[in-house]
Amino acid sequence: MNLYLLRHAIAVEHGTPGYENDDDRPLTSDGKAKFRDSIKGIRSLELSFDLILSSPLPRATQTADIFVEVLKLRNNVKLDDNLAPDGDARKLIKHLKALKPSLESIVLVGHEPDLSALVSQLVCGDDNLTMNFKKGGLCKLNVDTLKHGRCATLEWILTPRQMSLMK
Repeated sequence: MNLYLLRHAIAVEHGTPGYENDDDRPLTSDGKAKFRDSIKGIRSLELSFDLILSSPLPRATQTADIFVEVLKLRNNVKLDDNLAPDGDARKLIKHLKALKPSLESIVLVGHEPDLSALVSQLVCGDDNLTMNFKKGGLCKLNVDTLKHGRCATLEWILTPRQMSLMK
C-alpha cells in the first residue's frame, strides 16, 4: 500500500479575530494560491490515488479539495475524525486496514504534530522520529502490512517549494 500524508496548506493564524475556535480556521487566500501552484508539480510524478481521507476541519478539507481539483482526480474526499487534531491513530489504522485489500494508494490530509507522529510510529515504531513537515507538504510511505508500529518505509517527503520546482 502507498500511503501519502498531506499536511494542510497555510491557514489563518491562531487567535485571528473571527476564528477564535481553532477548528474553524480556513486556508488563507495566499495559502490556497501557493498550495495550488506547488501541487501542480505532483502531476509530473503521474501518481494515482484510490482514496482521499481528510480531517473534517476546514483548512484540511479545503486542502484536499484543491488537491483533487488541481490533479484532476475523480476521487471524492471522505472525512475521518481520526485525522482531526488529537485524533486516534489506532482507530485510523484499523479503518485503513479494513480498506487495504481493495485500495493500494491512499492520501491522508491532516495536521501537525499528528501527521509526523503517525509517520514516526509507522516508520520507527515509536515517537522518536523528528521531521519538519511543512504546511502543504506531501510524504509517501510504502506499507507492506499495516499495523500500529513499525511497518512502513519512508519513500520521500516533499516541501511545497520542492513540488513547485518539479513543474
